[in-house]
Amino acid sequence: MVEIGILILAAGKSSRMRGDDKLTQKIDGVEQIKRIAHSACATGAAVAVTLPDAAHPRASYLLDLDLQVISVPEAHLGMGRSISAGISLLAALDLDGVMIVPADMPEITQNDLATVMQAFIKAPQSIAQACTAKGQSGHPVIFPKSLFSDLQTLSGDRGAQAVIRSNRHLRYLVELPQLNATTDLDTPEDWQEWFSKAH
Repeated sequence: MVEIGILILAAGKSSRMRGDDKLTQKIDGVEQIKRIAHSACATGAAVAVTLPDAAHPRASYLLDLDLQVISVPEAHLGMGRSISAGISLLAALDLDGVMIVPADMPEITQNDLATVMQAFIKAPQSIAQACTAKGQSGHPVIFPKSLFSDLQTLSGDRGAQAVIRSNRHLRYLVELPQLNATTDLDTPEDWQEWFSKAH
């Protein structure tokens, strides 16, 4: 049986939101961080969420969910620090792969997570990366355990893109509906525009 963990990256500052937190924007009455974490937990996978620290306000939205919060005090140094910390913890669970999901992507659904997981299960030595119908790559991405050591050494703000590039021969794309794999919202204007189109 192929075992997959899920790492949700939620340690960013939301610096472009000018005082608001993009991860607590409500979609159908549910804060985005809780919505994506609940979707991840519903897959049955082991779930970890990175936060700047365990006492961060975002942690209050995760209290009733079966997951582990990982404090990343150096998160301001880039997404690579969060990935490294998360993979280091999840690697101890003897998983075949870890799915990385940025917390700020409001169109990713539980079904999308399951779609990428099912694709990885068929080829657990590969990198399964979500994409749009036009082939534009995005998230989530599942990395096999053979690459955990590479992910654990990441730093800076380029995330895991360097690992994907270095192992492009292992990657295959998994199509998700519409723009689910690529929609991320970083500013109040982005959110306002998205809400106007989505509702």
